Amino acid sequence: MICFVILSGYSMLGNKELVILNYWVQEFLYNLSDTIKAFSILLVTDLCIGFHSPHGWELMIGSVYKDFGFAHNDQIISGLVSTFPVILDTILKYLIFRYLNRVSPSLVVIYHSMND
Repeated sequence: MICFVILSGYSMLGNKELVILNYWVQEFLYNLSDTIKAFSILLVTDLCIGFHSPHGWELMIGSVYKDFGFAHNDQIISGLVSTFPVILDTILKYLIFRYLNRVSPSLVVIYHSMND
């Protein structure tokens, strides 16, 4: 997330403004409590993955499926809708845990207890 903000800022702003933006984002994130950080991570991943919206996933996967020139097949799209979000969620949570183990072990414990 920090990298995305920095790269977006770099493309829009100059180098001096980028240093200020980077400092502000880091200070904001470091001042949050571990509980707020864990809650934010869960909220963002659940909103992005969206297990609660299979219709949205069906529209997105169907659109990509159509863009690649495949004929519409409800069984294949349904299979992708039921597996792709789960695989994506697993990969994202693995990367988050790997990063958090290096940064803050207490955050991993809070994140794990909130996720259960």
